[in-house]
Amino acid sequence: MAGFHFITRELIEKGWSKDKKYCVTDKNGKRYLLRISDIAQHDAKQSEFNMMEQVAALGVPMCLPVEFGICGEGVYSIQTWIDGVDANDVILTFANTEQYAYGVEAGRILRKIHSIRAPLTQEDWESRFNRKMDDKIQKYAECPLKYENGQAFIDCINENRYLLENRPQVYQHGDYHIGNMMIDQVGKLCIIDFNRNDFGDPWEEFNRIVWCAQKSALFASGMVNGYFDNIVPEEFWKLLTLYISGNMLSALPWAIPFGKGEIETMRSQAKEVLSWYDNMQNSIPSWYVNG
Repeated sequence: MAGFHFITRELIEKGWSKDKKYCVTDKNGKRYLLRISDIAQHDAKQSEFNMMEQVAALGVPMCLPVEFGICGEGVYSIQTWIDGVDANDVILTFANTEQYAYGVEAGRILRKIHSIRAPLTQEDWESRFNRKMDDKIQKYAECPLKYENGQAFIDCINENRYLLENRPQVYQHGDYHIGNMMIDQVGKLCIIDFNRNDFGDPWEEFNRIVWCAQKSALFASGMVNGYFDNIVPEEFWKLLTLYISGNMLSALPWAIPFGKGEIETMRSQAKEVLSWYDNMQNSIPSWYVNG
């Protein structure tokens, strides 16, 4: 790791990423985030690092990319360390107005990230996403477990597929929700974990807002309103029901290898989502508060 000599290395066990993550300290006591991936991930991780540099150049508050390279353990990236707390852990300790304000900020940051356009070589979104939806429906059909009224998700997808036509594509964080946000020591919201980054429909990025709404409806509402400057298109809500329905279908087969706890988490979440959307009959969820 050229230019760096770390005197401590502490493993970080949080998160679902296959990367090994460490808090490392140099001889001056300055901390950094070190991520190490399998060498087979070299090209993907190089691309991720390069895209993070583009995002950082936009002024997005985040772990800033510092160095990328190959080491004995695989491929590594060094990023700046954020001193702070997980937003998910502390959001409910704030007043309602502050929860909403943090959501607005999250929406504005996301809009900035989405200013990076996808390459012109990117496959058409409609064909790509329809193929993905077909795969999710098939895997759910083959899954030995089912949701109560899971058919509502399938019906919602099929009724709204037409909205995928001519959707724009941009750079996506890939896992944008309150669990991948921190609040630093001066109270600023920061974004972490770009390891699922991709290109696609900017509105698809809201497919994980379910996690935000379960934690704080005000934060989730602020995120939508902040992104759209309080003028939310009706088409957004309809497309979002499709994207959330697809996520819910794939969540159950995904959860099975992780055991009963994750299965119950996804069953509970599906029940809550169906409640918010009146079995996917209403496109605007019951948790939404108009700014």
